[in-house]
Amino acid sequence: MSSKVLVVDDKQMMRDSVGATLQRGGYQVIAAPDGATALSLIARHRPAAVITDLKMPEMDGHQLLVRIRQADDHLPVILMTAYGTIDAAVQAMKDGAFDFIQKPFEGDQLVLAIRRAVEHRRLLDENAALKTNARAADNSMPVLVGRSPVMRTLAQQIQQIAHSHGTVLISGESGTGKEVVARTIHAHSPRRDHILMALNCAALSSSLLESELFGHERGAFTGADQLRKGRFELADAGTLLLDEISEISPQLQAKLLRVLQERQFERVGSSMTMQVDVRVIATTNRDLTHSVAANEFRQDLYYRLNVLPIQLPPLRQRVEDIPLLAEHFLMQVAMREGREPRKFDPEAVQLLTRYPWPGNVRELQNICERASVLARGPVITGGMIQPWLTQAPPTAAAPSPFIPRGGAVSPTVTITAGNRLEDFEREQIVRTLGQFNGNRARTAEALGIGVRTLGLKLKKWKEMNLVAQTI
Repeated sequence: MSSKVLVVDDKQMMRDSVGATLQRGGYQVIAAPDGATALSLIARHRPAAVITDLKMPEMDGHQLLVRIRQADDHLPVILMTAYGTIDAAVQAMKDGAFDFIQKPFEGDQLVLAIRRAVEHRRLLDENAALKTNARAADNSMPVLVGRSPVMRTLAQQIQQIAHSHGTVLISGESGTGKEVVARTIHAHSPRRDHILMALNCAALSSSLLESELFGHERGAFTGADQLRKGRFELADAGTLLLDEISEISPQLQAKLLRVLQERQFERVGSSMTMQVDVRVIATTNRDLTHSVAANEFRQDLYYRLNVLPIQLPPLRQRVEDIPLLAEHFLMQVAMREGREPRKFDPEAVQLLTRYPWPGNVRELQNICERASVLARGPVITGGMIQPWLTQAPPTAAAPSPFIPRGGAVSPTVTITAGNRLEDFEREQIVRTLGQFNGNRARTAEALGIGVRTLGLKLKKWKEMNLVAQTI
């Protein structure tokens, strides 16, 4: 968190004296001669605390307090008062001031008051961030386990990247553990004592995503009945994980580029520019170079994100790690349920290592948990898990109609020498939509693409009359 303290006083000598005392106490000091300047500096520098004189012309300390509370009710304000203004200071405390300190005061007294205020701010921000980022407490996610050569290389790469502050782009198929790698990087980084915020960019509409990222002012739009801080603001001094970055709209891509370049943004509905110090880790299950070539993703944003790239291998490329991962997941289930862990027999292990794992590590974890729960004894046999590893995905009895180029309805996916790749992709998407009764979120998850990507494809095909308008 910021160690900046804003000192507000209309007298230069007082600003210099208080500033020098706080600098000796280890704080970075910014100063303002009046309330209007103070509000501008707060928006720009986001100090951890404010100490202001109560008696000032134009906007006094009490009025400044009210304005600060409207903009940021977590920012602690300490009032400096003279003998004759104690009653006013007490009233200011009732209106939300953190503390007041009576002139003349000792340097140690001033530093102690600021230290308490800064710690108070830290606890409030941390609590708000933890509430917003409840996913961080999810211990059920797969962890980075493996001793294969590719995983040893990856572990070394993660260690090097973790110690830097550069932006990271993690690419890999769905289920390969991109979020786990991101959390590992944060846990070993210089920012590990600060919050890690996570946001799934594919799960929200463009307008909601903008508000989640940058926050909004009260009254910024219908339903915005109170000020809300965004993920960038809450993650200040920490790390922001943007999951499935390829799914954000072009408008938000431009705003995100600005934050990465200038570390500045405005809340929705506000003209005040805020500064943040946030490390961004982005993940994607798509090849962004292809998205750039197709004009679906900004090239300049891609280069800003791709400072420290990490490519995660699919599970089928590190077969030697499968037994170790399986053992780890069985142990997780046993610890959660308070019993001895199950074990796979040799036949089951052989089946696990031969399976191609289209769902990667996440699919392996699901199989291990299912087997651990359903097994009647301590040993999980190959015969038990074999149906789960060979069973084809269920098909819908009546899939949504697909209108191919020839105009006939095709309920199934057929690959022939005349099919173009896009035709096959379209048939697969339409069939999967039918399987999930038109649910786009479930369809996108099953296909390993983002909801926005799915929507764009369907929109294009509808305009070309290649799929039914009812899809």
